[in-house]
Order: sequence, then C-alpha cells, then structure tokens
Amino acid sequence: MTAKRKKAGSGSRGSKKAVPPRKPSQKAKKSRKGPKKASESSSSLGRVTRLPSVAKNTAVAPSQADPLLQAYMREVHKYPLLSREEEAHLAEVYKKDGDREAFQKLVTSNLRFVVKIAYQYINYRLKLLDLIQEGNMGLVKAVEEFDPYRGVRLTTYAVWWIRSYMQDAILRNYSLVKMGTTQAQKKLFYRLRKEQARLEREGIAPPQRLKLLASRLDVREKDVVEMQQRMGGRDVSLDAPTSSDDDKRRIQFLADDAEAVDDTLADSEQRAHFTRILREFSATLEGRDKSFFDQRLIAEKPKTLQELGDEFGVSKERARQIEEKIKERLKAFVVERYPDYNLI
Repeated sequence: MTAKRKKAGSGSRGSKKAVPPRKPSQKAKKSRKGPKKASESSSSLGRVTRLPSVAKNTAVAPSQADPLLQAYMREVHKYPLLSREEEAHLAEVYKKDGDREAFQKLVTSNLRFVVKIAYQYINYRLKLLDLIQEGNMGLVKAVEEFDPYRGVRLTTYAVWWIRSYMQDAILRNYSLVKMGTTQAQKKLFYRLRKEQARLEREGIAPPQRLKLLASRLDVREKDVVEMQQRMGGRDVSLDAPTSSDDDKRRIQFLADDAEAVDDTLADSEQRAHFTRILREFSATLEGRDKSFFDQRLIAEKPKTLQELGDEFGVSKERARQIEEKIKERLKAFVVERYPDYNLI
C-alpha cells in the first residue's frame, strides 16, 4: 500500500511539473503595470497642481492655444518655490535693508500663483496675459507692503492685492462705458452672475429674482436692473448701419429726451411776449414805484425788502405793502391792455 501511495504521490507531483506555466493575461499585465503608472501620474499631478485647474473645463486650454502664454509659463517654472523659512528670511532682509535681490526672489517665486488667480477671471472679456500682467503689478505691491512679522505666508496677503488689480483692470476694459465706479457697483458687478445662477438652481421664478438679488447683494432694485443691462449688452457704434442692406444708422433711431420743437418755440414766443408786457408796464411807473419794480420784481438778483426799505427810508412792512400795490397795478394793466393774456 505504501509503495502504491508513493508512486501515486510521485506521479501526482510529476504531473504538476509537467503542466506548462500559463501566460499572463492582458488584464494581469495591466494590473501589474498599473501601480507604476499610478505613481507616475501622481508625481506628474504633483507638478501640475500648481497650475490652474480651470483650463480642464475648456475645450482648448489658453496655454495650449497661445504660444506667448506657453513661453511665459516655461519661464515662470524656472523660478523655484520658496519654503516658509526661506520666504520669511528674504522678507525680513527686504524689510530691513531694502535688498532688491531678496525682493526679486519673493516676486519671481510667486509668479505662478498669479497665473492661478488669473484663471479665475478668464471669462471677463480680458486676455489671460493682460490679467497676469495686472496681477503681477498687484504682487509687486504686496511684496512692498508685506510684513514678515505677522506670521502669515506671502500668498495669503498677496492674494488680495492681486485680485484688486485684476478686478480694476476688468472694470476698466469690460466696456467703453465706465462701470463699477462705487464699491457697491463693484460688488454687484462680480457677484450678480453668481447670485443669478444660484437663484436659477433654486427654481425661483424670474419675476421674484429682482427683489431677492437686491436684498442679497444689499443694493437697490434699480441698481440691479442697470447692471444687468450693462452686462447683457455689448458695445455698438452709433454710426454703424443697422443692417448690410440698409443705409440707416443706429443713431437715427435714438429717442430725443429734449422737448418737442413746437413746445420749445411756443415757450420762447410766450417769454418774449411777457417781457414786452413788463417793459411796457415799467414805462408807466415813476419814482419809488419804478425802483421797486426794477430792483425787486424783474431783477435777476432782486433786492430784499429790508434793503429797499433802508434805501427809501421806510420800514420793511411798508416796503412789502408798496410791492403788493405794484403787483395789483400790473394785473390791472394786463387785463386792460391784453384781456386774452392769462398772467396769473
């Protein structure tokens, strides 16, 4: 029995050795190569995370479409990032001695941070390189004003200066018509679209959005309507033709807020007629009454009753009575000479 078992055992072991090893399947190959690719992608992502992620949402990233931006990004990545200790040391050196080399290192090491902020404003009708340039000016200002003894990183402080310079540039270039002249208008300009999208997601009907927008943004409803009109329209030349087949220009369709020509002409004629009546009435007056009429009733800068009273040696009340008598005589003169003229 034992011999048979040994033979059987040896035969079974021999049969296992005789089986050729199977080739690894394609899935196994992928699984084996997977960790290596994951590590490579993680290392590459570690480098890419410093770049803005907004470009992933666009069909073609601006850095891929613009060769100037590509060249700029290559130059920016030549400058290494600074550790907290290195940054603090350079900031202290610049603060104490005004060392330009330390200042330059603080600026160049944070240039890629400006690019990241610029991508947040990419949809505001301004080229990305122009935004980066404005942001770099804000970065320079932040480095000049940075206090290294506050215990915060430079980027934490500089982000406010960078955004401020970018936002001012956007407001200056968004339209030929000046926008965002006050702090409330600036806040409305940058938050209006976001709040509108939020209300749409909440399912609030358009007629109710105006009051909610005004209350959430702490502005008047009139300001919301005006900003919507400014942001919704585009700049159009008034001298441009309305269509390719028409010679009429847009300026010809603008409404004139001035009074109608007929009304203006009628008012002018009535003023001339009234002036003639006053001149004729003044010719009927003499002495004190004429002085009161010329210096008090029809003068561009009329004298006060007290001044006229002092001039003619009467009290202020007596001067008022004289003035009322002259007015009554004027009414009687107009009724007699011009009965169809309605003076009062």
